[in-house]
Amino acid sequence: MSVTTLRINDKVKKRLDNLRIHPRETYNDIIDRLITLAIDEEPLSEETLLAIEEGLDDIRKGRTRSLTDVANELGI
Repeated sequence: MSVTTLRINDKVKKRLDNLRIHPRETYNDIIDRLITLAIDEEPLSEETLLAIEEGLDDIRKGRTRSLTDVANELGI
């Protein structure tokens, strides 16, 4: 295992300290846990990406309805 020194400011150090699961958890363990959480093992499918793009296109073209309008229509 190699060792690297990282410079972090006090605010970041305090945030890392607050993420400790137990008092003796190392910064290495905390950072490793955060990286694991950040990596999505199942990327979005082509179909999902297309659906998202279609939704964004609807928003850009004003083809939307407010939540209030939909709720009123459904009687809730």
